[in-house]
Order: sequence, then C-alpha cells, then structure tokens
Amino acid sequence: MIAERDSITQEELVLNLGPQHPSTHGVFRMVLDLRGETIVGVTPHMGYLHRGFEKLAERRTAVQYQPYPDRWDYLAAMFDEMAYIGAGEALIGIEVPPRAEWLRGIVMELNRLSSHLLWLGTFLLDVGALSPFLYTFREREMILDLLMELTGARLTYSYLRFGGLAHDAEDLWLKKVKAGVRYFRRRFREYRDLIDENEIFRRRVQNIGVIDRDRAIRYGLSGPMARASGVAWDLRRGRPYGIYRQVEVPVITREKGDTWSRYEVRMDEMEASLGLLDVFLDSVEAGPVMAKVPKNIKFPDGETYFSVEGPRGELGVYLVGDGTAHAKRMKIRPPSLFNLQALSHLLVGHMVSDAVAILGSVDIVLGEVDR
Repeated sequence: MIAERDSITQEELVLNLGPQHPSTHGVFRMVLDLRGETIVGVTPHMGYLHRGFEKLAERRTAVQYQPYPDRWDYLAAMFDEMAYIGAGEALIGIEVPPRAEWLRGIVMELNRLSSHLLWLGTFLLDVGALSPFLYTFREREMILDLLMELTGARLTYSYLRFGGLAHDAEDLWLKKVKAGVRYFRRRFREYRDLIDENEIFRRRVQNIGVIDRDRAIRYGLSGPMARASGVAWDLRRGRPYGIYRQVEVPVITREKGDTWSRYEVRMDEMEASLGLLDVFLDSVEAGPVMAKVPKNIKFPDGETYFSVEGPRGELGVYLVGDGTAHAKRMKIRPPSLFNLQALSHLLVGHMVSDAVAILGSVDIVLGEVDR
C-alpha cells in the first residue's frame, strides 16, 4: 500500500513495510510516514499470531504446561523454561539440587550463544553481508547439536522440570561442551577481525537508531538494548537467581546507545558467556538432578514474579496460584514487546535505508510479542 498526499514542498508517502518482507522478522508490519526518503512517523502493527499462551496456563495443569514455554521465544527456549519453572518453584517453595543448578546455567549460556549467533548472522545479512551469516550458522549448528544430544530436540527442549532437570548430563557431553568453548572462542575472535573494522558496516550502523539512557529506562528497555545506552542492569547480577548467585557476572555496557553499540554489547556478551561456561564446567559437582517433588504438583494460594536475563532482556512470569494444579492466572513479561516500544523514537529522522538495520539491532522474536 502506497498512498500519496499533495505537498507544496516535498512529496509525502505512507509506505507499508512488511509483513511479507523477511527483514521485518516474519509477522511484524511497520507503516512508515515518509517525506522524501526520511521517516517522519512510524506505526508498528503486531498481533498476527494470536497463540494465547497465558490463557492456556489456566487450562493445563502445572506439569502439562511444561512444554509450552519453549514456544514463547523459540530461539531462547531454555530461558522460557527457566522463567516458568522458576516461578513455580518460588511459589511452591522447591529447592533445586546443586548439580541441576550448574547444568541449568550451562544450557542457558549455550542457548544465549545460539540466540546471539542467529541475531548476528541475520543482522549482518540485513545490511548486505552474506559470508558472516554462513559462519555464524556453522557455529550455531554445533551448539544445537550439543543441545540435541542432551535433550533430544534442537529448539523446543522441555529439559527443565519443577525441582530440577529431565535427566542428567553425561561426563562425555560436558567434555564436548568444554572443547566447544575453546573452539568458539577462536571463531568469535575471527568474527571481530572480520566485522569490526569493516568500513561499510561501520558507516551503515554507527550514529543511527540512538536512544539515551534516561529514555531507555522510561521505555522499560532491558537486555542489550538498555545496556548499549549505559543502563548497567543485568538480572544475573542485579537480581541473581539459580547458579548466578554463586558466580560473578560481568555487566557489559556502552554509552552511545546507537546501532553500533548494540552490536558491540552482544558481541562482548558472547565472550562473557564463554567465560561463564568455563566457570560452570569447572565447578559442576556430582549429585542428583531432581529434588523430591509431589507427583501431582499444585500451585498454593499466593502470587510470585520470577524473571531471568534472556538474550533479549528481562523475561518474567507473574504466577498466581489458588491451591489447584492449574495456574489461576499467568502473565508473561516478554522483553521484545517492551523493546519494540522504542521503535518510533529509533526510526524517526532516519532514511528508509536505515530502517531495516535499526529494526534488526533490536533483536525481536514475535513469538513472545504476540504470546
């Protein structure tokens, strides 16, 4: 749809971008108001999935609902599971065995790496670079192979359980992860050498899509989006949960808040995840991976909010129990939805050619937006 309006000085257009365009990430549509090639207004449209995951929690028992969180953000399913399982454990009062906590940390950091690698490859493809897309998917496939060997699935794992994990990890698998960390560290340095000093890439992403610290806080941004604007907040450090209570997590920030800064934060976060994996692998201890829990789990009367630091930011679950096996109410706090609130501010004043790069730097997954 292109609608023209008369103008004495300059042509004005309303341009529909998406949802057919692959760079709008599937089912997201933007209506851009243009003066010439400059964006003067943005109207985001979402809501094409209608999956009803929050309402389904009221219709399934606590155990029946366990496979569903993997489908919220299907690129970071371990974090979806941790948010839901963690909320249930907090409400019920379950204490998880130490080995299960260490293994949860390992699979979450592996999942963070696979998510960031997919973002990096597709983001660079959005701005015209093909080779890094192939390289990042090569490494991502290796991580998915490791997770598939452990869980039996490549994206929707259903590995976490109330009180622990579905099953233990073998020593051989842990050794493969350790070898993988050494390999990924070399590859990630190659990424930086290839991308960081590329003049074309720098000119495409520096000084566009800027959002300052105060505005990022007002919009409720989280994750790399907020940290790239100087907001030193990471739930693994600021409100630690699980095994992160026992380790020191670096909070990676930049000050400028532009598209380049968001790229740098995510690249540094991948290096930090490798460091955390080294710590987890060296510290994991023997023991059970499941606590003693009732066969029929019921959520007691009360409410809780539990959140994790996912690849895109704060992923939280507000859970209300009423003494039955079903949630009385469940509400998901998805980071992509909140980060999208800044889109109009990020795009207005830029050229149409910048829109795809700026949107890509937000790193959205529509599965958790229209949940």
